[in-house]
Amino acid sequence: MSKTSQEASMLLINSTWQDKPSFKMIPITENCPYTECLYDPMSKVFVVISKITKTSLHMLPKLDEQGDPMVLKTGKRPNGKVIKESRTTLETFLEYYVEDREDTVAIINMFAINADTFKYIDVLDSKQEEVPQAPPSKIIL
Repeated sequence: MSKTSQEASMLLINSTWQDKPSFKMIPITENCPYTECLYDPMSKVFVVISKITKTSLHMLPKLDEQGDPMVLKTGKRPNGKVIKESRTTLETFLEYYVEDREDTVAIINMFAINADTFKYIDVLDSKQEEVPQAPPSKIIL
């Protein structure tokens, strides 16, 4: 990775992710290139949300006059949903998913003004409980 001079423009703060200790980075200057950074301790992924937007399609619930989702009259759709939806074009922020620990540390050191005093390494190195998996089913012929 080549050296670049980037002004530290984010602040590390404590957070939780699915009831697990985590951290976030929030912008503290107008010229910060990101809106937020989040760490998922279960999957060990650092999510960087850019200020750059893109146009993408999303399925959104159709709403009635009161603003409530409209229920289907025919029952469930093949995807299991019972509400009407429409495909809508939205502007969304670009997201980057950083899986490598060294890259995560490099980004934090480049952008966080408190990287040297905040104990984010404790969260990066913590052992999270694995999600228990069901035992394989036995098939009897």
